[in-house]
This record gives sequence, structure tokens and C-alpha cells, in this order.
Amino acid sequence: MTTSDIQSRSDDLARTAVTLRAERGFNCAQAVACALAPEVGADFEACYLLSEGFGAGMGGHQETCGAISGAVMALSHLNSSGTETSGTTKVATYRLVHELVQRFGEMNGTTRCAELKGIGCDHDPLRSCPGCIEDAVRIAVDIIARSEQTE
Repeated sequence: MTTSDIQSRSDDLARTAVTLRAERGFNCAQAVACALAPEVGADFEACYLLSEGFGAGMGGHQETCGAISGAVMALSHLNSSGTETSGTTKVATYRLVHELVQRFGEMNGTTRCAELKGIGCDHDPLRSCPGCIEDAVRIAVDIIARSEQTE
């Protein structure tokens, strides 16, 4: 797959993720991780299972947005060298995750689920869950495309 292929499908991947949440009851983390699974060579069902506890800001704690968590899982799967050479890709993966989190926070004013939803704070919601899902997918797709260029 070429970089332009995934970039040209960014909107479709974002729609797929939003649809998984709306029509199949996936949480935000599951929706993002599963929509991106084929793009990073991950198993759809494994992504669903592993991301279940990350919804609603880490199991309902309203902390880090689940959409970010799902994207982190996809980027980690893409970049990690696995247990054969454990520890050798952490720093590079952390750089990708740092970029994801920073860009998401800049776009939305925060990365915390509660603040995004306007829960327990003095402002209205900053971004809907579907909007957060779209943003996380689009940012992850951009990072994936750039990482493919450097391979």
C-alpha cells in the first residue's frame, strides 16, 4: 500500500470508525483501533478485545480519551518490533504517540474525556465522541502515512 492510498482513504476510515461506534456499539477506543487494524496489519478481533477497557476515558474514569487510546494501539502495532527484539522500538513508538496526543490536544483543547464532554468543568462540551473518533483516526492516518514514507 502506498502512502497516498491511506491518506486518500482517511475520511472513509474515520467514517468506518464512527459507524462502528454508532451501529455496533463499539466504544471510542474499539472503534478507532478496529478501523485502523487492517491498515497496520493487526487482527480486528484482537483489537476489539484489547481495547474494550479503554473506553470512556480508561474504563469510565473520564481520563484520556478512548479514541486516542485506540489510535495509540494502532500506532504501537505498526511500529513495534515485537518480542524478538524487545525494547528496541519503544523510543520511536513513543515519538509517534507523543505527536498523536499533542496534535489531538491542540485540535480539541484537551485530551481528557471529561473535559471533551464538558463533564465536571465550567465549559460546554468541546468535542463530541464521533468528532474525537474522526480526529484520532485522521491524525493516526497522517502519522502512518509519514512513517511508511520513511521505510
